[in-house]
Amino acid sequence: MNFKKHNTFIWVSVFAITMGIFEGAVVVYLRALYYPLGFKFPIALMNNQIVITELFRESASLFMLLSVGIIAGKNLSQRFAWFIYSFAVWDIIYYVFLFIILGWPESLLTWDILFLLPVTWTGPVIAPVFISILMIFLAIMIYQFNIKSNNRTVIIRKEWLFLLSGAFIIFISFIWDYSKFLILNLPNEDLQKSTLSDKLINLSIHFIPKQFPWLIFMCGVGVLIFSFYLFYKRNTEISK
Repeated sequence: MNFKKHNTFIWVSVFAITMGIFEGAVVVYLRALYYPLGFKFPIALMNNQIVITELFRESASLFMLLSVGIIAGKNLSQRFAWFIYSFAVWDIIYYVFLFIILGWPESLLTWDILFLLPVTWTGPVIAPVFISILMIFLAIMIYQFNIKSNNRTVIIRKEWLFLLSGAFIIFISFIWDYSKFLILNLPNEDLQKSTLSDKLINLSIHFIPKQFPWLIFMCGVGVLIFSFYLFYKRNTEISK
């Protein structure tokens, strides 16, 4: 491997790996405080200060990954590729680190809280890991086409449309179970005795994931892969 030629690839990988370890370390501390007997649903009640801190931490993590993409890329497609690549590597290393330190997740079908923004995302670990693998695949494909085209590779509007549509459908699958739980139970909460925030907290501490919407998830994956195909086919024809 020509290390000089792939210098950016190496250092973005190093950043994403170490960031995954840092994020995993934070979760180790949180679980020692709130889940000393092991993480499981329903979630433990955290005070508002910790919840707000977690929301800021998640937002900061996304901006860190976005910043790396902007700095490392030479055009829009490269910046997008570096962003999703670092995001995916970070996510996979995060789970690897937790498994090494805590022996968790017990399996790829173990349920996890994936994000808290804009609402709680939940799903079996295999789902985000699979998406991360697809993100790495797309990022490397964009990277290779940029090398061949001397950094002139673009993602056209039709490809963006299918790419973002697939991502949105997958997002819906991750918030489906929790959102359905809120819709079914929020009307039963006493509207007079507590604020909306209090009601959401009360419901959250009783939420137990029941069934992941695999059909919705796989539909999103299918749309996502179709966008990969469109991008690959067009750029292969250009590079001939």
